[in-house]
Amino acid sequence: MLGLRPAEADAAGTADGPLTARDAARAVETELGRVLDEALRRARDTDPVFARDIAGRVVSLVLLGGKRLRAAFAWCGWRAAGGSGDLTALLRTGAALELLQACALIHDDVMDGSPLRRGAPAVHVELSRLHGAARMAGSSAAFGTSAAVLAGDLALAWADDLLTETALGSPYGPQLHREWRAVREEMVAGQYRDLHAQATGASGVDEALTVATLKSALYTVERPLALGAALAGADAPVRDALCAAGRCAGLAFQLRDDLIGAFGDPALTGKPADDDLRTRKLTYLLSVGSRLAETSGDREASDALAPGAPRASDEDVRRMRAALERTGARAAVDAKITELAVTSLEHFDRTGADPVVRREFTALVERACGVAPQRTGEAA
Repeated sequence: MLGLRPAEADAAGTADGPLTARDAARAVETELGRVLDEALRRARDTDPVFARDIAGRVVSLVLLGGKRLRAAFAWCGWRAAGGSGDLTALLRTGAALELLQACALIHDDVMDGSPLRRGAPAVHVELSRLHGAARMAGSSAAFGTSAAVLAGDLALAWADDLLTETALGSPYGPQLHREWRAVREEMVAGQYRDLHAQATGASGVDEALTVATLKSALYTVERPLALGAALAGADAPVRDALCAAGRCAGLAFQLRDDLIGAFGDPALTGKPADDDLRTRKLTYLLSVGSRLAETSGDREASDALAPGAPRASDEDVRRMRAALERTGARAAVDAKITELAVTSLEHFDRTGADPVVRREFTALVERACGVAPQRTGEAA
C-alpha cells in the first residue's frame, strides 16, 4: 500500500508524527479533491450533460463544506485501536464516508422538502430551477425531485466504489466491508423509520430515540469509529468500547441538531431553523415536550406540540417554541446531551487509547455536541 502523497503529507504532517483529528479531516479534504476530480472526469467521458447537471452538483455539494466529523471520528477509532504509519486507507475511508453523507443529505432534503443545504439551495431546488430556466416540458418540481434522487444515488455509488477499492487493498478488508455494509443498511432503516413516524403520527420518546439512533447516531459516530478501528485490526473489546462511545456521542449529536433545528439561526447553520417544527417531525425534543406538557397538565403546550396537526404557521411555530421552553423540554434535552457526552468519554477510555487520543476524542465530542463534557471525577 502506498504512503501519503506529498499534498496529503503537507495537510496531515508525517505519517508517523503527531496528527490530530482536525489534521486528518484536512487530509481527507485533499483526498476528496483527488477522488472527485477523477469521478467527474469519468462522468464527462460517460455523458457531458449528465456530468454537468448531476455529477457536477454532487461534487459541488461535497466540496461546499461540512464539519467532516465522520472522517475525524474514523481517525479517532483508528488511533484508539493502535493505528499508526500509513494513512492512505484511512483517508480514503474518510472520503467514502463524506460521499455517503452527501447521498444522505440529498435524499433527506428531497423527503423533507428542505430548500437549503450548507447555506445554498438544496440539490433538488437547483435542479428544479434548471428545469424552469431551460423551459423544459413537465413539472419543474417533479423533475428536480427525480434528478436529485439520481444525484444521491451517484454519491452512494462513488462511496461504494471507493470503500470497495480500499477494502480490497487492506489486510483487514472483510472487517472493513462488514462495517460499511452495516452503516448503509442502518442509514436507510433510519430514514424509513423517520418517514414511518411521520405517516403514523408517532409521538413516543422511545420511537424518537430509535429514529435518532438509526438515522444519525450510528452513521455519524459509531460506524466511523468502527471503520477506523477495523483498519487497525481492532480486537472485540476495543471495538465494543468504541461502538458504545460512538452510540452515545452520536445520539448527543443528533439531539443537539434537534435543538438547532428548533432554535438555531439559519445564517449560522446554513439551513432553515423551523422545518422540524413546521412539519411536526418526530424528534426527541418534541416527544419530551409533549410528555412534559401532558404530565404537568399544560393543555396549551399539549395542543401546540400535538403530532398529526396541519403544517404549522409562523404563529404556530412561535407557540411551539414557547411550549418547549415553558415545559422544560429544551433544558431537559440539553441535560441529556451532557449526560450522553460524558458517558461517551467513559466508554472511549475503556479502549486504553493513549492520553493524546483521548484528548482529541474529547475535543471532537465537544465540537459535535456543543458541550464541554468532563469525565466523572474531573474538576469543574
